[in-house]
Amino acid sequence: MLFCWSGIRSFPKLWKINPYLSLGPGQPSLFLLVDCGIRNQQRWFSLKTMSPQNTKATNLPIAKAKYLRKGYGGSKKQVPSDSPHLFAAGAAKKRSQMNNPQSKDHALPPVRNTIQLPTKPLNSEEWDKLKEDFIGKANFEDLVSSRMAQCHSSVDVAKSLLAWVAAKNNGIVGYNLLVKYLHLCVVHKQTSEVIDVYEIMKARYKSLESGGYTLLIRGLIHSDRWKEALLLLEDIKKVMIPSKKNYGDCIEGALLHQDVNTAWNLYQELLGHDLIPMMETLKAFFDFGKDIKDDHYSNKLLDILLYLRSNRLYPGESFAHSIKTWFESIPGKQWKGQFTTIQESGRCSSCGKTIESIHLSPEEYEFLKGKIMRDVIDGGDQYKKTTPGELKRFENFVKSCPPFDIVIDGLNVAKMFPKARESQVLLDVVSQLAKQNLQLLVLGRKHMLTQRSRWRKDEMEKVQKQASCFFADDISEDDPFLLYATLNSGNHCKFITKDLMRDHKACLPDAKTQRLFFKWQQGHQLAIMSRSPGLTFERILRHDTVVQTTGDSWHVPYDEDRVERYSYEVPTKWLCLHRKT
Repeated sequence: MLFCWSGIRSFPKLWKINPYLSLGPGQPSLFLLVDCGIRNQQRWFSLKTMSPQNTKATNLPIAKAKYLRKGYGGSKKQVPSDSPHLFAAGAAKKRSQMNNPQSKDHALPPVRNTIQLPTKPLNSEEWDKLKEDFIGKANFEDLVSSRMAQCHSSVDVAKSLLAWVAAKNNGIVGYNLLVKYLHLCVVHKQTSEVIDVYEIMKARYKSLESGGYTLLIRGLIHSDRWKEALLLLEDIKKVMIPSKKNYGDCIEGALLHQDVNTAWNLYQELLGHDLIPMMETLKAFFDFGKDIKDDHYSNKLLDILLYLRSNRLYPGESFAHSIKTWFESIPGKQWKGQFTTIQESGRCSSCGKTIESIHLSPEEYEFLKGKIMRDVIDGGDQYKKTTPGELKRFENFVKSCPPFDIVIDGLNVAKMFPKARESQVLLDVVSQLAKQNLQLLVLGRKHMLTQRSRWRKDEMEKVQKQASCFFADDISEDDPFLLYATLNSGNHCKFITKDLMRDHKACLPDAKTQRLFFKWQQGHQLAIMSRSPGLTFERILRHDTVVQTTGDSWHVPYDEDRVERYSYEVPTKWLCLHRKT
């Protein structure tokens, strides 16, 4: 059967096609470049809030004033109120750069392309010459088309490549090359070309792989044939759950063509599959809402904000602008938005309202404590290196002591300053905290008690005089002991370690418990900022970084465009929305 590729502009070549050739697992698949920008931030804490259940905790404000602001040795070294905390967005990257200042200088030079991509369409002779000059083991056509897709080359240049390939192969162009051409058509929004490729694929293949479906859906939504993207979505459903991008593109298409009901139905379907929508999808609803004066639609947008809150999700900077624009466009409501920050006291710098506390309610604390004890400490086999007998010995030890104010991961803290003697670092930390009349627990390993160059016995004896100490077997894990002691001591108790506990968060059984653990961690983990002159700690957040409302105000934390935030970090910038009075 002959298929004329006349649909794709200026293509005189013919294709031979099998009309029902199904793309099987043996067919080459499209290599997609995914932009995985790191978006998430983190913070360090201060010894500021404490529970009335422990009278020792009343000393913590004084302790904070002494060692968070002045440093342990009473030096005048200040910690700026706007200094990043352990979980602040971008803090991890800054620490990495400080620890490896020369890393960029030693980066390997980029590998040069072995092919200079043409900047204008080539004829057959020119493509023949370029292939002749090519030195390499890779398939020339695949390599060139991949480079074109990566570099977003001109559609006309890519078209000349496919015409050359078709001329050499009796009018046949392989699926892989065709999909890469489709990718360029989508990138450059060449809708007519997308439709032509769609017609060819529909005639040639009974089914496609997910990459082909995704590109076709994305390309079709901007055309008057956008509803055919919904048919492709149904095709995907026959074999798998469509991706959040597939749903997002179809939602965008529906909104572009004023089909609001279809857009919301697809959104609910997406949530029903426990998929987290792309921020671009949620932004599209707000952008569309500027032109709609409908209370029902407005309530759905407020539900999206509450969804962000429930799942501790953060819009990007552009999305935050869309939220601001929508609020300010609501007639008769007099909403005013400002981009701002939250003061160390927990007050909004714009409107002065107090943001929700980082600290768990008594009910949340007991729920989390039970989950940690059951799923992380008592259950699971992730702690095979900690024997049940030793854990029982530790539990009895903790019960015999009064509640602790601070639990110290001794080995972790001792190694924070590699150039210093480890026992001296630990002694410095314990000595400065002991001056504040705090009940301390140091967790360590038995080898720390053996005299050696980095562990002096006399310094460890001084540590033991100023703090309760528990030294586990050298093969044991420290973290279950640290979590047990901290949680068992009460909601006022803090802990010191540079370990961010990501493995333990991942071991928790559900998203709710993971979110509570991270919230508790932000309010309880102390990190040493510097050692000289005098120990200084990074501040602890007082407020919770989550979307929140009081009815006449909304506060929305958002990601800045140029700040890399890791998943265990939170934004530092906020959108403040309040109604004018």
